[in-house]
Amino acid sequence: MTDGTHDAHDDSLLDDGDRTAKNPKKKSDRRPGVAQLLMVVSALGLWLAGRSAWLTVTTFDDKSGEAVNDLVGATWAPETTALALALAAAVGATLILGGIGRRIVGALAAVIAATAAWSPLQLLTSGADPERALDLLSSGAATQRANAPVTVSDWAEVQDLAVHSTGPVISIVMAALGVLGGALLLVRPGGTGAKRRSGAYETPEVRRERVRDDLSREPESGRVLWDALDAGVDPTDPDPAPGDGGVKR
Repeated sequence: MTDGTHDAHDDSLLDDGDRTAKNPKKKSDRRPGVAQLLMVVSALGLWLAGRSAWLTVTTFDDKSGEAVNDLVGATWAPETTALALALAAAVGATLILGGIGRRIVGALAAVIAATAAWSPLQLLTSGADPERALDLLSSGAATQRANAPVTVSDWAEVQDLAVHSTGPVISIVMAALGVLGGALLLVRPGGTGAKRRSGAYETPEVRRERVRDDLSREPESGRVLWDALDAGVDPTDPDPAPGDGGVKR
């Protein structure tokens, strides 16, 4: 009776390990999909919001008269475009990094997203600087094209400066999503957590089998290579002969 009980217990351990090895996406290779999705939406939203008009500037000079021009978010706050691209790059980094790397990326993404909210928040709370708006229009930076600059003279006067809240508000909301995504990635990076929990009840044979399965799927992953060395599996020979102490496939 006792031997039968131990055999059944060992079989249950093997079954759990086998299920872990055969279903890596369910346990050992869990991806932080929600955090990645929030960061992607944040990056795309920041980029699109920067293409909308944030300001309408009405100027007047004694030669050309009155002129009305829009300033888009990417012109008024050019850093938002760079920060949106940085968020997109952070999402790409999470696809190749392990748990610790994702935590670092998550923390950086949260800081990047929070920084992207500063300019639109300042515009909504403090308003726009007329002198800066005139400088952007007179220098031709409003069109970002050297062959078609906005022709506003240096001596023109700003008669009216209207702030359009839609673009800045969307930027703030998208930045908040980026902060949330980065925080989720920092707390739940995925990847290695389930493996560490399953390792508490895995037998050495099942662990080696799981590592070989990981090597077959991700042979270039640094995390998998470290797991292989820790389990006593040669990364250059993931399928040893049965007599070498491995689990026969």
